[in-house]
Amino acid sequence: MTARRSVLPAVAVLLCLGARDASAWPSSLMQSLARDARRLLPPSLARLMAEREQQILDAAARFPPELSQAVWADLGAGELQPATVSSLDTRTAEVVSLFRGQRLSEGVVRLGALVRVPADLADPVLTAGPAGYPPGVVQEYYAFVTASLDKIPVVLDDPAALKLKRSALPAYWQKLIARSRSQSDVIRTELFQNGRVVDHRTIDYRSPVFGVASLSYSRAVTAIAATWLALWRESRGDLTRIRQPTMVRAHDQPVMGRTPQGSPAANEVP
Repeated sequence: MTARRSVLPAVAVLLCLGARDASAWPSSLMQSLARDARRLLPPSLARLMAEREQQILDAAARFPPELSQAVWADLGAGELQPATVSSLDTRTAEVVSLFRGQRLSEGVVRLGALVRVPADLADPVLTAGPAGYPPGVVQEYYAFVTASLDKIPVVLDDPAALKLKRSALPAYWQKLIARSRSQSDVIRTELFQNGRVVDHRTIDYRSPVFGVASLSYSRAVTAIAATWLALWRESRGDLTRIRQPTMVRAHDQPVMGRTPQGSPAANEVP
């Protein structure tokens, strides 16, 4: 009986984490995030990743489950644990080692597969805590984000992040969790009202949900690019000819287009 009791909590945790997997960015959105993040990279690296896009997406889908589960557990708790940080550091060091060992193609695929980590850390859905959301809310939220992609302005969330060293990534990732957690309740309150799930087709850019979707999408794009660049920089990769984002003014209505736009802290040029 003692052995049975010790197994049950572990099973419960695994079931919970399995449910989290179904709630992460859908594959179509992950592909869109990766493509937008590539726009912030030097052309040489962007081209290498574009040529291996399907390999990268396949590798991201096969990301080590134990590491993904550790990240998801920490997201729910609100803080990356030392063991998780150590595992992520090992993973990023392996990518750098591949590049320095002249194993370019393998290194590019492994680098690209890390898209899962910053994308998940920037996703408010995964920071909702153990209670999560009522059934159907997450599906409606992601359906809304997908349907709104042509209206979401891709804003450079944190310009300084694109110059980070690999050693600075854990602290940066932790900030992503804090910012994502601050937005997770909006999804619940706006998409579950009067005991019913709100159909995403009934809301538009004036809804607070659009604000959360827009901010979290740009945060994820920036975080993905920042993570890739930090490892590429440590590998002494080519950093020339990086496109400078266009500075834009804030708009009452969403800005159309997929080119990342630079923005100061207030998201507006004086």
